[in-house]
Amino acid sequence: MVSTTSTNAQINIRLPARLQSATEDYVESYGYRNIQEFILEAIRDKIFRGDKYDETFSEKEIDLIEKLLVVSIEKGKIKDQFDFVKSF
Repeated sequence: MVSTTSTNAQINIRLPARLQSATEDYVESYGYRNIQEFILEAIRDKIFRGDKYDETFSEKEIDLIEKLLVVSIEKGKIKDQFDFVKSF
């Protein structure tokens, strides 16, 4: 079932109980706010994978990300790199 408003569409899906439970566990383990956020990311990944968009990081960007993680861990803002991923 799909319903739309002027800006968004709403989609209702049915999941087998086992798949729903596994999805809920995944969402909690990886810091998603909810199942909808996870599904939206999964759809974007499927649609844009291999497309013309280059989402890779340069060496400079990777270096900056690593430095940010180190400083954040040192200052107690996050406990490890996995904690950082959960914040998204």
